[in-house]
Amino acid sequence: MTARAGEPYDTRRAVSAIESALTAPLPGPAADEGEPVTGEWTATRGEGFLLFPLWESEPLTGVYERAWTDAETAAEANLTALVTELDTRWGPHRTLPLLGPEARPPGAEPFRTLLAKDCNGDLALWGPLPGPAPRWAAVSLNHCDGDAPLTLTALVTDHPLETV
Repeated sequence: MTARAGEPYDTRRAVSAIESALTAPLPGPAADEGEPVTGEWTATRGEGFLLFPLWESEPLTGVYERAWTDAETAAEANLTALVTELDTRWGPHRTLPLLGPEARPPGAEPFRTLLAKDCNGDLALWGPLPGPAPRWAAVSLNHCDGDAPLTLTALVTDHPLETV
């Protein structure tokens, strides 16, 4: 579970969170951060990267057939709305696959953390972005297992992301 559980999706809030993260310090080593009261995941910071949730669906426990398709469709619409807005701001993204036959993510950070946090959806990636320091931003839609919620996450790095 993430600290975004139960919140409705809002593209403006998601964009604002990403833009704020573009100026955040990116120290290491990798460490999870949690909401103080519940301990729910709020971010993972590591050497040169910041990974954080933007939205989380309801759990998919007991969800089947049409309701499952509807949940996936709604989550994909959230991702599409965010990617469209970021494309408008930063130009066309490129897609970096993390799973599948064309994917070859290296074992280095931030890929190690992405896979450990079950953030293995294809990355929509922009960068380098304008600002005081070079930064790259990526978003992805993720689903770790059958009953788990779908999550929309963002990744900000201070270096280009490439697979091998």
